[in-house]
Amino acid sequence: MDLLNENRKKMIEEKPEKSTMHDDTHGRKRGVLLIDIHQEKIQVEDKEDFARKLVCSEDENLKVVSIFGNTGDGKSYTLNHTFFSGQEVFSTSASQTSCTVGIWAAYDEKNHLLIVDTEGLLSTSNNSNQRKRLLMKILAISDVIIYRTKAERLHSDMFSFLGDASKAYLRHFSPELKAAIERSQLNLPICLLGPAVVIFHETHHTEILGTQSNDLGETKSADELLKQRFAAVKQDPQAFSSIKYVGTKTLNHSTDFQALFKTVIELTNDLSVRSRRPLGVIYDVLNHLNEKFKGEIENVVPDTFPDSYFTCLTICQCCSTRCEGTMNHGRDGTAHKSEKSCHYMTQFDNRYFTCNACYQRGKNNIVTEKTYADGDGSLKGLANYAWSGYVLECPECGVIYRSRQYWYGNTEPEKTVVRTHLKHVWQGEHYGDVNHTGRRVLDGLNFVKRTVDVVSEVPSRYIKDLLSDAIAPGYWVSNNEIKECYGCKHIFESSEAKHHCRACGQGFCHDCSDFVMPVPDRGWGPGPVKVCKTCFLQSETKSEDDEIFEGELVDTSALSEALDEDDQHSGKDDLRARKVGEVLHSSVSKLAQVVDLPRTLINDVARPSYWVADADIVTCACCDYKFRIVDSKHHCRACGQGVCGRCSTKMQAVPVRGWDHPVRVCDSCLEDK
Repeated sequence: MDLLNENRKKMIEEKPEKSTMHDDTHGRKRGVLLIDIHQEKIQVEDKEDFARKLVCSEDENLKVVSIFGNTGDGKSYTLNHTFFSGQEVFSTSASQTSCTVGIWAAYDEKNHLLIVDTEGLLSTSNNSNQRKRLLMKILAISDVIIYRTKAERLHSDMFSFLGDASKAYLRHFSPELKAAIERSQLNLPICLLGPAVVIFHETHHTEILGTQSNDLGETKSADELLKQRFAAVKQDPQAFSSIKYVGTKTLNHSTDFQALFKTVIELTNDLSVRSRRPLGVIYDVLNHLNEKFKGEIENVVPDTFPDSYFTCLTICQCCSTRCEGTMNHGRDGTAHKSEKSCHYMTQFDNRYFTCNACYQRGKNNIVTEKTYADGDGSLKGLANYAWSGYVLECPECGVIYRSRQYWYGNTEPEKTVVRTHLKHVWQGEHYGDVNHTGRRVLDGLNFVKRTVDVVSEVPSRYIKDLLSDAIAPGYWVSNNEIKECYGCKHIFESSEAKHHCRACGQGFCHDCSDFVMPVPDRGWGPGPVKVCKTCFLQSETKSEDDEIFEGELVDTSALSEALDEDDQHSGKDDLRARKVGEVLHSSVSKLAQVVDLPRTLINDVARPSYWVADADIVTCACCDYKFRIVDSKHHCRACGQGVCGRCSTKMQAVPVRGWDHPVRVCDSCLEDK
């Protein structure tokens, strides 16, 4: 006996591990690893690879039979003896640890079935939440599920598992299966009912259900007893097309699987509820469900299959309400949603209004606060705003409210013409600041100013260049000859300023002429003036050379006389006109800064709260361009970040921010949309 036990132990220890191949080195059929439970990732490349490993045609019409149950109850052993004549297609082991990890599949070519073996419940692994959600995905694609139990009596955990699975199927998987079939345009009948359930109950010492009579001599059927047990734990397995009980009492070491096999075959041959479908379709639906219901799961769960396994994890920033959409619903283009009410928060200003008159007619038209009505032009709208304030305009009723319509004051619009609603502000979304009245007035004025500037820009620049050339020193290159920067070769635009180096007289851009130093040789007095980089560096080199000859006795009287003589013919007098012009330009520029200061203050006051302040904008939020003093900083109306002109050339409405007409939007927000 000891020798027999030793040989048996040796056989168990030498048993080969599970392989992802359909057969082993001896040509025996083996299961295929379908899904890895740790990553919830399908382990076959595609449906062609799946069919090849199963040794089955991709177009083979099949039904799916899967098995659930606690770990150690012999699920793999049951499948091997029920469908594969005892051949070890799914690995079994006498070890205490679970031998089935993940989801495995095999093809029963005789009965045209896809047999799926699952990891057991009540396992000691740390991924129990992922395992339960994975079981629901397998349940959703199955036609028949076998719940295997070896307990002497049916415990409440089985009824709770099936009841919670029924609720999860109806709430999450049935609608998703319907959407997947319609989206893929599969020619399959849509069945909203879940799979048939077979409870396979094996006992050794107690009688199976339906064999014992009560005190009155009545014997209730197994189906009636199951209904009573479900009701006792307050569960309703309404999602399943049927629930059948198959019991067997094992008096020796050989379990009888004939009744189970017969029941499963009868259910799979019944085409009144579910029809057979190609293996490729089964794979596509499983792949869709696996990608749909995938991601993080909360650690604390109230029941077997809580909604947190299958719903979106996004919450509202105002009321912390969780989104009721399905997991990863954003991939389908659907927005976050919740039927629960939200509450108001000042920093988000999550209110919006609907027209009260339209509501009484059964319509829900959103009313927006605007500077002027759609029928008014820009100038007329600004004049109306200055006189009668902002307006509320309904798409059907027109203008329904003006903030300063009557001299004695207006009643609040919430009490007269609009209804107030609160909107959820989901994580990652922007909302609020729908009242941009001050900013819109400035935008309107800026629009008028830009229009005038654009019309007069080219003539003004042309006249300015003529005047500059008229008072320019003789060694300066005239403006009409300067087409590009002499330093960096930047091509000048018609509106771009051209700067002259006071030393060499060439034309440069702002960056290449942002240096100052005294240029007495050209008659520019003792103070520093604008020069180019090249002349600035040459001046530093010359200063170093002068230090080398310092202390030597050099007779410079003759040189000084020669320079004085040249100065009489150097044309210094032509600098006087230019110097007078620069003094006037400097005075006008300072005056313009004084005039521009109130506009800057107004800009800051009118700035919406989500806009980044100009003082905090150092680089463009899109291209990281470092702003210079002369550069304009533009605000994106969607995100409020500061961007350069090249990254904000597009315009579109941003209703979520209260801009119901096309406004400036940065390239990043356009890409996100």
